[in-house]
Amino acid sequence: MSEPAALPPVSTIAAWRVLLRGAGVLLALFTFCFWAAKGYHRGWTQNQVPVKQVDPVTELEFVTYEKRFVPGLDYLGGGVFVGALLLGATFLGRRSPKPPSA
Repeated sequence: MSEPAALPPVSTIAAWRVLLRGAGVLLALFTFCFWAAKGYHRGWTQNQVPVKQVDPVTELEFVTYEKRFVPGLDYLGGGVFVGALLLGATFLGRRSPKPPSA
């Protein structure tokens, strides 16, 4: 009979799990902080923002659009979802059994 294939050391598997869990949490946290820093916009992501201006001669208000990126809830949800996927992926899969202690 042939020998079974050697499994990688348990510490290597645990290190990758810890790394992916940390990356998932950091991605979710970074996404939330970026969204919050840009203004807690609770709508869809915008690339142009309406700005009201007043005509100096007639004193009538009109709207112009300023090019500016404003992340919305779709951006927040996507970043947190990908972070949760990275975190959740570490709980899937087979863990190698612990060797019997002598």
